[in-house]
Amino acid sequence: MVERSDDRVSQLCAIRFAINFILLIFLVNYPQITHLCSMIMHKTALTHEAKAWVKRRNGPDEILRVVPDIANSGTVLCYQLYTAFDQNPDDLGRVLFDVEGYWIYDGDVLSITEQEQVARFIINYTEMV
Repeated sequence: MVERSDDRVSQLCAIRFAINFILLIFLVNYPQITHLCSMIMHKTALTHEAKAWVKRRNGPDEILRVVPDIANSGTVLCYQLYTAFDQNPDDLGRVLFDVEGYWIYDGDVLSITEQEQVARFIINYTEMV
C-alpha cells in the first residue's frame, strides 16, 4: 500500500514540475508571443497614404509610397506600393490583408524580407502628431 502512495506522490510532483516548467517558458517568451499574436490578429492601422522606409539587401535602401485602397465597407484590404519620389512612380506590387489580419504580397519586385518590412509598417502604423 505504501508503494502505491509513493508512486502517486512522485507522479503528482512530476506533473507539478511539468506545469511549472511550461509556465516558466511561457513567461520568458511572453513578449514574443504577444507580439506575434498582435501581428496576426491586429487589424491594419494605416488608413491613408504614407511613406515606408525599406532596407534592401541588394542595392540602396528605399522609401516606398504605401497607398491604401478603401473597399466599399470602409475597411482597408489592399495597399498599393510605389516608389516614393519619382515623377512616374514604379508599381512595386501590393499587400493584401484578409479580415483576420493575415497578409500576402502580390508582386515580384520585393524580397521576402522587404515584404515583411512593409507589412510590419502597415500593421504597426501610428499617426505622428
